[in-house]
Amino acid sequence: MNRIPTDAENAHSSSVESCPSLRDVHSINPTQLMARIESYEGREKKGISDVRRTFCLFVTFDLLFITLLWIIELNVKGGIETTLEKEVLHYDYSSSYFDIFLLAVFRFKVLILAYAMCRLRHWWAIAFTTAVTSAFLLAKVIISQLFSQGAFGYVLPIISFILAWIETWFLDFKVLPQEAEEENRFLIAQDASERAALLHPGVLSDGQFYSPPESVAGS
Repeated sequence: MNRIPTDAENAHSSSVESCPSLRDVHSINPTQLMARIESYEGREKKGISDVRRTFCLFVTFDLLFITLLWIIELNVKGGIETTLEKEVLHYDYSSSYFDIFLLAVFRFKVLILAYAMCRLRHWWAIAFTTAVTSAFLLAKVIISQLFSQGAFGYVLPIISFILAWIETWFLDFKVLPQEAEEENRFLIAQDASERAALLHPGVLSDGQFYSPPESVAGS
């Protein structure tokens, strides 16, 4: 006679102990998903992604590095003012490095406009700048007389060519794939949170789990 109430009490206590764990199952996963969604939306509101910002910094480095090499070349040839007047005002395609500097300015303006301001998610802009850079440098090396002007006849065209292709590789293999992967994760997390909201519209309360009071013996 005493075993029945004991079993009922054990069942009651086990059901009460299972309430928090069941409540945790329904509440933890949607919360984690919503936290991921909010963090992604916060990054979108904050600005461009970290990998895209790194790409823009490298594009800026490209311009500054070519400018530095050009200024050094001007000094080596006999003074900035004299050489600058000769290369800019009396521009000669076969002997001047001014066009290589303008080529770096061209890459900087197009890439920053496309990938920093407009936040383009396509490779056509970087393909255009790299194609123009490669064609111009190849033509200049073949037609001009840069190799007869010392080490800078080799350094400036080669460095400009290498930097342009590094920018292409970095955007195509790092920036665009990583941003696409983050966007896919966001869509998956958003879809999972919507499904969880449909399956579990609310957090279960303690009042939904109760046992009726024990009846008096013989009633």
